[in-house]
Amino acid sequence: MLRGKTAVVTAASRGIGKGIARVLAQEGANLIIASRDLERLSRTASEIRSEFGVEAIPVQADLTKRADVAKIAETAAKSFGGVDILVYNTGPPKPGAFMELTEEDWDYAVRLLLMSAVWLTRDVLPYMIERRQGRIIYITSLTLKRPLPNLTLSNVIRLSIAGLVKTLAYQLAQYGILVNGILQGYVETERVLEVARDRASREGKPLEDVLKAMAGEIPLGRMAKPEEVGELVAFLASERASYITGSLIGIDGGYVQCI
Repeated sequence: MLRGKTAVVTAASRGIGKGIARVLAQEGANLIIASRDLERLSRTASEIRSEFGVEAIPVQADLTKRADVAKIAETAAKSFGGVDILVYNTGPPKPGAFMELTEEDWDYAVRLLLMSAVWLTRDVLPYMIERRQGRIIYITSLTLKRPLPNLTLSNVIRLSIAGLVKTLAYQLAQYGILVNGILQGYVETERVLEVARDRASREGKPLEDVLKAMAGEIPLGRMAKPEEVGELVAFLASERASYITGSLIGIDGGYVQCI
């Protein structure tokens, strides 16, 4: 379905990013995968090449640093001549109540959750505009619809991605570039364990009880697998989704119950 396409996936050494990269590779896409953890990232790239027979090139990059972000698109251009699919994914900011957070925390979170998306999008767009086609998919959070306790930075800053999706979808449609966002819910990742530990500490409960309670809050009764997010990404990146742009699509097992 995506054979011959080049996809960039960030924060791809583990968790949701890795799950997305694996599904795109299974669909035939060549990959540029980025992460700060080069050792783990290189292992992921090797696994993907071996298992799916596509190219997977690791790029060590800290998304909060402009120069690092620039390396991602540069590597895609040198290796494949450009980018067809951008899947923007990032790790989380620190948890905390409003008065617990410093100005430095806010500055870091803005670079992590907003500016990195802006930088990377600016870097890949010239290739997409030249080809008059492309897919940009921002992985964000259900906190856009349902703010979560003690996740102040995520609740506030991730909202900016919704504005970016709507704005770019309108501006880039003339070039055949489709832009969408995915509002992922609880997924079986290390990040969810971090959130669960924080909640267990605040509530004075065992971690196992909190994880069970979190799954119990989801109508489907379980958390998602990273690859399930990847399947949605693969659909949005394909020609089957050729009339979908400017959408913010939830994948949360029914957790967000608003219209």
